[in-house]
Amino acid sequence: MKLAFIGAGKIVTEALYATEPVKGLEKTAIFELPEYAERAYAFQKQYGIKEVYTDYDELLEKCEADTVYIGLINSAHYEYSKKALLAGKNVILEKPFTLFYDQAEELAELAEKNGVFIVEAITVLHNDVFDVMKKNLEKLGPVRLMMGNYSQYSSRYDKYLNHDPEPVFDLKYYGGSLGDIDVYCIHYAAGLFGRPEKVQYFPNKGYNGADTSGMAMLLYDGFSCVLAGAKDSDGPCFIAVQGETGHFQMIGKPNLADNLTTVYVEPGCTETVLDAAGAKVRKSVTETYKSPERYHRMTQEFEDFCRIMDEKDEQAAKTLLQETLDVVWILEEARKSAGIVFER
Repeated sequence: MKLAFIGAGKIVTEALYATEPVKGLEKTAIFELPEYAERAYAFQKQYGIKEVYTDYDELLEKCEADTVYIGLINSAHYEYSKKALLAGKNVILEKPFTLFYDQAEELAELAEKNGVFIVEAITVLHNDVFDVMKKNLEKLGPVRLMMGNYSQYSSRYDKYLNHDPEPVFDLKYYGGSLGDIDVYCIHYAAGLFGRPEKVQYFPNKGYNGADTSGMAMLLYDGFSCVLAGAKDSDGPCFIAVQGETGHFQMIGKPNLADNLTTVYVEPGCTETVLDAAGAKVRKSVTETYKSPERYHRMTQEFEDFCRIMDEKDEQAAKTLLQETLDVVWILEEARKSAGIVFER
């Protein structure tokens, strides 16, 4: 995969480092606006990137990259992705993919029409812990509840409190906690269970109407998900699913899942034991999983994308894209329920 990096901000900084050990990935080009070009040239020198562009249209026309990785502010995702797809480039688009479902559908249709792929860069779907979750779901029996929390006091929140919002807290740039941090929890729900029947979002809004934290409720047939996300406070981060015969839990930030504990009753077992409180409970089995050490949390997704692009794995790309479309739908329904409006 010959990759062009679009942007030179924080997430692209991480992506450049994360892709270092990815075999078969060539850092072909990097783009940044003229006023920030010095950052792109610094990265060119540091990572041996072949070309620097300060004109996006020129990059799409002249660059030999077959794929672009777009790591820009949320409000730029749609426009930059559309241009790349029309130019015949594959697109890796940072989360949140887009904030409008009709735009996400349009990008999906454009990719198919032009014979290229578009996928979302979301670490949740490229993680061995998530794979173990999917495998262990059957041990839980009929699912009854899912809960999640990703709360982290933002380094940009103090500026926001001083009425100097950066894009992540600015509705003009499609900012807010829902799409920036709770989106990880939502990806777990959509990845495990698909699209819910109903969505409701209960945000805590700041002075400019942006949600600085909130609780998303996803209602499925027979169970519900309660997913918290906060950029105005710290909290216990986790993902948990419980069913009639068991439960599992990942402790830690949902974008960096590295453990899973699964507790379940074996089929046919009727034996009971006393718990620490003296209550009679079903005898259960506990399984723990710990991920091997990783180079970077984003490395696996780029390894997967490199394989998909090079092998032209249409089915894998479509599966990832469908999950993304479900998440975009959830995000839009959540905002509608909470009266959060993004201007186009």
